[in-house]
Amino acid sequence: MAQASAIVIDVVESIAVIRFNQPAKRNPLSSSTLNELANAVSSLTAREELKAIIFTGSEDVFASGADIRELAELDPERATEFSKVGQELFQTIADAGQVTIAAINGYCMGGALDLALSCDIRIASPQAVFRHPGARLGIITGWGGTQRLPRLIGRARALDFLLSARLMKGHEALEVRLINQLEAIPLEAAIRFAGTIARKPN
Repeated sequence: MAQASAIVIDVVESIAVIRFNQPAKRNPLSSSTLNELANAVSSLTAREELKAIIFTGSEDVFASGADIRELAELDPERATEFSKVGQELFQTIADAGQVTIAAINGYCMGGALDLALSCDIRIASPQAVFRHPGARLGIITGWGGTQRLPRLIGRARALDFLLSARLMKGHEALEVRLINQLEAIPLEAAIRFAGTIARKPN
């Protein structure tokens, strides 16, 4: 049986939704998923009729970041390439002409948080949980989170969060301005917000 695609893309009028689609695996950002995502983002950002691109997860997981088992098997050259792919992808999201929105429905860990940080807007559910676990694993994120996080929540809070590798729940994330909104159903809220942008004249 063919393996399901790691992402599912829906486009309705001027809004695109990219959904991570491997909840049984906690939606990992493996090298194959990154490549699939990079192709999708490249295609969607080139479409001038699109006004917004929304990223979301499935079931109780937004995404779980890089696949640690896969990372452990990388040699230095392949690890550098893996980091470069993620950096370029997330910078493409940050530079997109469309408004980019992370609709965070659940666990948002490691590289997935880096992805959310590269978006213009972050909307999360009260059940959302954020963590950068690298300090506990002896690694550091290579996808821009160490730069974008302090800009959002301040250097001291970012250091505490990154070095402790602690969990941050939705209400605290809103309080420290890691996210913009807390909504029961983030995807619906993101689509509503995107709809207001789409209705504005160019």
